[in-house]
Amino acid sequence: MLVIDEQGNKLGEFLTEDAVRLAEDRGLDLIEVAPNGRPPVCRIQDYGKLKYERKKRAAQAKKNQVQVQIKEVKLRPKTDEHDIGVKVRHARRFLEEGNKVKVTIRFRGRELAHRDIGSQQCLRVARECEDLAAIETHPRMDGRQMFMIIAPNARTRARAAERAIAEDPEAEVELADRDDGDLGEE
Repeated sequence: MLVIDEQGNKLGEFLTEDAVRLAEDRGLDLIEVAPNGRPPVCRIQDYGKLKYERKKRAAQAKKNQVQVQIKEVKLRPKTDEHDIGVKVRHARRFLEEGNKVKVTIRFRGRELAHRDIGSQQCLRVARECEDLAAIETHPRMDGRQMFMIIAPNARTRARAAERAIAEDPEAEVELADRDDGDLGEE
């Protein structure tokens, strides 16, 4: 196996027993770094210190990421124009903060027969926020409710991250949800 010392220098290839003895002589542990390598690579290092450093790095990465939340805007099929405008402003504010928005239309009684009105309201909210967001989940029914999810686009998320950095200049911000694939658009 290939052995690397605590400073990162290659010591050369050793037999397993010799590498273990060398690590014990130095009062450290022999840690297998790349078991599938040819030859396998091991490092002489303090295992407790390695675990501590990994834990610290993971905690720092967790601290620096922005968690995307889902905020909800609730409407009814009979919601008036002005009230829809207020809800759209709320949705825009949530999107500018970098959060996703769930638009929910709640149907009661005979309103359930007019699902098209609910769908139109969902799409209207999306249309009025299209400069900030894209539809992630199109309107669909769930029991007596219709819902749609709109997510901030790459430009909006970048602006939200810049604002987060401006509020806390020492923190490096990493976006948590990079799995959506639309980062290259626009």
